[in-house]
Amino acid sequence: MTTTTLATQLDEQGILLVTLDRPDKLNAFTVEMADELEALFRSANDDDAIRAIVVTGAGRAFCAGMDLSVGGNVFGLDESQTPTMADMTDRLHDPAIERGVRDTGGRVTLAIHDCVKPVIAAINGPAVGIGATMTLAMDIRLASKAARIGFVFGRIGVTPEACSTWFLPRIVGMQTALEWVLSADILDADTAKAGGLVRSVHDDRDALLVEAIGLARKFTEHRSPVAIAYAKQMMRRNAALPHPIDAHRIDSLAMFHSSVGDGKEGVAAFLEKRPPDFKGKASALPFDPWGDAK
Repeated sequence: MTTTTLATQLDEQGILLVTLDRPDKLNAFTVEMADELEALFRSANDDDAIRAIVVTGAGRAFCAGMDLSVGGNVFGLDESQTPTMADMTDRLHDPAIERGVRDTGGRVTLAIHDCVKPVIAAINGPAVGIGATMTLAMDIRLASKAARIGFVFGRIGVTPEACSTWFLPRIVGMQTALEWVLSADILDADTAKAGGLVRSVHDDRDALLVEAIGLARKFTEHRSPVAIAYAKQMMRRNAALPHPIDAHRIDSLAMFHSSVGDGKEGVAAFLEKRPPDFKGKASALPFDPWGDAK
């Protein structure tokens, strides 16, 4: 796909490096960037050449939040509307609601959440507002020592967005999530790691990307794309189900379909002491128990 706010590079191992590419604006987020990110993550599900995705920022920032220099409603919302919760339930995909009311960051994080490929955030510098919250839907977050992360919404009189009130407490716990959001403090990389937000801290952008890409390869090399897709979505979604029996229903179908597919090759490769040659495709999963949730 052609993009103007993103740069993309796919390597021979199927690792797609996505770079937020507005370095002169510290990669500030725009409606155009939201549209491009949403489209990229939705389309990645159908592209079997992509095995995993690493997201980083060009220049010295990851993403400095929403670009507040644009005219009108800086969040791209239609102020002539008077939306209600009924509208958000019954008209979520109505163009007037989709483009004029729905939070742009939320459209992005929902697309990331629905992505069946592993997604890793390589936070190379400042990441505030949507620059921080977009990473919450990613599977793993790594940071460089230059990273500065802030849930700064209180400073400009708006609420947390991008489904962050769903993601953040699940990652760092409710008490830490509330403190970080209500204080609107800027966190250094070590504080973010201590709080459980990032996995590891690296000296510079180069070391950060080496680790992030290496991790993506570890997740995908000699791994079944179908089993990876199911495992990722099962872990993300089943943990929010009300009872383990609900997870059991999904686990049972996923285990059945994977065992009669790539599982046969995996067992044979193990017994024959050779690397597996998986043929399953993440673009053609045998069943989709989450279709109604998208």
